[in-house]
Amino acid sequence: MQDVDFDYEIVVGEDCSTDQTRAIVLDYAQRYPGRVRPLLRERNLGMNRNFMETLLAVRGEFVALLDADDYWTSPLKLRRQIEFLRARPDCSICFHNALVVYDDGSKEPHPFHMREPIHLISHHVPKPVSTIADLAGGNFMQTCSVVFRSGLYRQLPDWYLEMPTFDWPLHLLNSEHGDIGYLDELLGVYRVHRGGFWSTNMALYRTVEDVESMINAYQIVNRYTRYRFTATIEGQIRPLYRRAAEVSIGTRQYRRAAAYALKGWGGAPDGRAAHRRASLRLLMRSARSALLR
Repeated sequence: MQDVDFDYEIVVGEDCSTDQTRAIVLDYAQRYPGRVRPLLRERNLGMNRNFMETLLAVRGEFVALLDADDYWTSPLKLRRQIEFLRARPDCSICFHNALVVYDDGSKEPHPFHMREPIHLISHHVPKPVSTIADLAGGNFMQTCSVVFRSGLYRQLPDWYLEMPTFDWPLHLLNSEHGDIGYLDELLGVYRVHRGGFWSTNMALYRTVEDVESMINAYQIVNRYTRYRFTATIEGQIRPLYRRAAEVSIGTRQYRRAAAYALKGWGGAPDGRAAHRRASLRLLMRSARSALLR
């Protein structure tokens, strides 16, 4: 449905899906030769490597991302973003707002970017133009909303495969080459369902492994950005240590909980008394639970 005045290709990294995805992709490739280009994996590569190899295979001047069950809702989405990037050579990325839709009907649909975010899957309205300094604190772009310039680097770094998601580190790499422009328009949909990787495994940090994965991701980003945004990144890590302590208490791993609580307490500067108090409460709770065990 995209109304564009330029040529494009649809590159699909088909990673040995266990449903009928491969058959559907091959059907589209036969119906639209030269438009749909499937990359059929001989073995399952995993999310990040499959995405990395798919990305490196694209041939266009710009790249638009669309994965999982998300979809675009405006026929002018690609045209609007390409026009923006061509008019703003100082920007390497353009993204827009997206509607969050819950498949189970548990919540009414709502914009991802809101003036007062009240949902787990929501975020403040971003600035018209952001930078890597803003992105260092965490991703604020829905994948289906992003278009970026292709060919900004020859290959992705080795640490990319260690990240729990593929989009945030990719945006960080792109933002080293230009700013990030925002269009305050609902041009796509992000679907939340039980099978979704992000919504079920990462957003709630249900296991210590989830939390550790994000802590490691922030530490990797800190090293990659040469510690330019340490204060911002440490501010994101401290609550993760407390969350790891809470999860560890829930699984009766009290020594582990105490260790995480100490990290959260020790990492909080003097000006963040609330962080220290929260970590101290968790430390006392783990010690009390251990004694009562």
